[in-house]
Amino acid sequence: MPPIENISDTARWIATYRAMESERPDAIFRDPYARKLGGARGEEIVATLPKAHDSSWALVVRTKVLDEIIMERVAHGVDLVVNLAAGLDTRPWRLDLPATLRWVDVDLPGILQYKTETLAGETPRVRYEAIHTDLTDVAARDALFAKLGATASNALVITEGLLVYLETEQVQSLARALHAVPSFRWWTCDLANHRLLEFLNKQWGADLARGNAPMKFAVDEAESFFAALGWHVVELRSALIEAHRLKREMRMGWLTRFMVRISPIKQAEEVRRMSTFALMERIEER
Repeated sequence: MPPIENISDTARWIATYRAMESERPDAIFRDPYARKLGGARGEEIVATLPKAHDSSWALVVRTKVLDEIIMERVAHGVDLVVNLAAGLDTRPWRLDLPATLRWVDVDLPGILQYKTETLAGETPRVRYEAIHTDLTDVAARDALFAKLGATASNALVITEGLLVYLETEQVQSLARALHAVPSFRWWTCDLANHRLLEFLNKQWGADLARGNAPMKFAVDEAESFFAALGWHVVELRSALIEAHRLKREMRMGWLTRFMVRISPIKQAEEVRRMSTFALMERIEER
């Protein structure tokens, strides 16, 4: 069996990383559902995908940083969270969120049904809803956004682990569709630049392509790219810097930080931007 058979396998893969972190005595977050959700398939992926175990730090850091961004936005009045390509994310169950918050997971039927069945008997902390939608169906996507937007005044959209699997034109289309909804005020996501995308494709490209889940999208200048689509980058956190803060650096991370410090400014910035976590605010039309 290939390491990745389909796009939904990537959700089991990431759930297993969350389980590995949660089982550490010094865990930076706890996800009591991750091991069960990742299951034997997730464990197999981590065991067989080349260097998958060594790469767990990046996804653990991503989880923690987006946790922080989400909690901060909710504390400042977000009334709806829309999690696109939600996969096996468990934040509605594990984060200390207000019971009044409405949270909508959007993804393909198979993976959301699997999550619902696996978490049967567990109670989310929020007003939770799972909606089955293929986000590549533009008409269905836009109709769903309009429907959800009409129910909120200050929404946060999450696209964790999604954009890298899209074509550039699909990311542009998604950004414009989100901006078209006035109540979709905030958007948080993770981004890779072209240097990282090239590295990831050398490491996992063949395995992901066989599973029909190739990594495609990268952006080097997130601020200008998203500004043209109606989004202002409020925060852009470097995974390398956040990993050091959270004490979850990759092997030889200290050497990478040293090389960044002594590198020319342009090269150092390119390395810092290899993997980033963005919080964006909707640019109001005038």
